[in-house]
Amino acid sequence: MIRTMGLTTEDKFICDLPIDGFFEQAWQWYWVDFDQPNAEEAELLYSLFNFHPLSLEDCFERIQRPKLDHYEGYTFFSLHSICHEDLNAEELNLFLGDHFVVSFHYTHLQEIDKAREMIMQTSNKWERGHVHVTYEILDQIVDQYFPILYNIEDHLDEIEEKLSPTTVQLSMDYVFEVRGDLLRLRRTIFPMRELLYRMLESNRLSFTPHEQMYFSDIYDHLIRLSEMIESNRQLTSDIRDSQLSINSNQMNSVMMTLTIISSIFIPLTFIAGVYGMNFDRMPELHLRYGYPIVLVAMLMIGIAMIVWFTYKGWFRINKT
Repeated sequence: MIRTMGLTTEDKFICDLPIDGFFEQAWQWYWVDFDQPNAEEAELLYSLFNFHPLSLEDCFERIQRPKLDHYEGYTFFSLHSICHEDLNAEELNLFLGDHFVVSFHYTHLQEIDKAREMIMQTSNKWERGHVHVTYEILDQIVDQYFPILYNIEDHLDEIEEKLSPTTVQLSMDYVFEVRGDLLRLRRTIFPMRELLYRMLESNRLSFTPHEQMYFSDIYDHLIRLSEMIESNRQLTSDIRDSQLSINSNQMNSVMMTLTIISSIFIPLTFIAGVYGMNFDRMPELHLRYGYPIVLVAMLMIGIAMIVWFTYKGWFRINKT
């Protein structure tokens, strides 16, 4: 599907004019959007617009890293939108000329729909409408990054607040999943930040100070997003370290409990082993009260060891 809009030399804003008669008009600026194009429509990029083969190769071979390339008569952008469901990157290609914008994407993007709505509402906001279109597309793409990161932050804060020995394993699984998501976002947002920086510093893109201010605002948003990613990655590391500490403390607690039990039963096992040797001439075997005496002795030894361990603070360590 090909969607069009633009402003004629007669200051008439026209939307969704068929591509066949589109260039019969004289345009101040125009935007042609290739939304999920078929092979015949994609061929128009070469036959109708005569774009450079290298830019078309980058356009057709998904998925490129976000980048910016200058060609004679236009600048080629490869941008990344992010799907909210699976956080996979969706490629959007832009061709920005002196008075036109051509966008090309194999996946239907909500950001393009929102940008079209904004352009229709503010078609005369900027004199150079094609630069305004580029700004709106970039702004909508970057704005859609924020809810994803806000959602991740909320989940991480919730995990940090509810972190306990009973939720350690579940939290660990989710933290490693989040770290993977943050890595995927980082691979998109950091190159997008570099792309905006190159746009602002490029001499080939003659933005006016007014336009520069708007694109600088998008760049500031990307810097903020980059900082959010790094802070969230650091937070996942802190949560992971806390979880490892909880696991270690649990293991120490279990080992301490087992050590106390073993230490109490070692002397008792020794006494039981001595009187279980079945020698004929053992003096205590024929005592009338030998059995209760030994039981009482074993009980007293156990109590004495428990008192000693309590005095040494072993049970306090066991509870922490």
